[in-house]
Amino acid sequence: MERKSRFSQWLRRPRSGAGGDTGTGAASEAAREELLLAAAAAGFPLAPAAHPSGYGCSCERIGCPTPGRHPVSFAWQTLATTDAEQVTKWLRAQPEANFITATGIAHDVLDVPAEAGRKALDRLGAAGVEVGPVATVTPDRMLFFTATRGTPDDEDEWWPCELDCHPETLDEHPGLRWHCRGSYVLLPPSRLPSDGQVAWLYGPERALPDPLSLLEALTDACAQVEHHESAAWPIGR
Repeated sequence: MERKSRFSQWLRRPRSGAGGDTGTGAASEAAREELLLAAAAAGFPLAPAAHPSGYGCSCERIGCPTPGRHPVSFAWQTLATTDAEQVTKWLRAQPEANFITATGIAHDVLDVPAEAGRKALDRLGAAGVEVGPVATVTPDRMLFFTATRGTPDDEDEWWPCELDCHPETLDEHPGLRWHCRGSYVLLPPSRLPSDGQVAWLYGPERALPDPLSLLEALTDACAQVEHHESAAWPIGR
């Protein structure tokens, strides 16, 4: 309950600056800082990420394949923290940075096509199943935050490892991606190239559900979307 009330208070706080100054830039930065600190307070480990710059990425890599979508440091798993003081230091030192949250520590993320996510939300809502935090990644993905799979004693209790999604295998998983140990996702509010963004649909004040309570609805929705897309292509294409 404390986590929910703190997050709600952050969202309700006025965005104006001192003395009634409502400058858009200052308000935007304040809102961004509050959202990220709220995520840290909810237990999501954060680390700085690159951001869009011009037509490319703020990193120095020529032809970066994932502009604005990757951590700044290769040591992101070690750096990821919920410490508000450290997160605030990063925010002040890197005012344009996106932020990632490391998965498999406090939470996992089930990452699906946006259309499948909407179908699953309708099905879960009709069944009275509570979902946890959910974020949209404009234009084409939706992120369902769940309790972490962790490190089960018997890995055979789980399903094929093809569901496990690591950053370097994103292109191999156009449907459902399971971000657990060794992976990450961008946190709201992150900016993406071509005016894309990551935003909360349901915020981190929500309790993290068991991933199994969502998995069937999400996999079925992904299969429906994939079948619809396949049927739309003429035979022989």
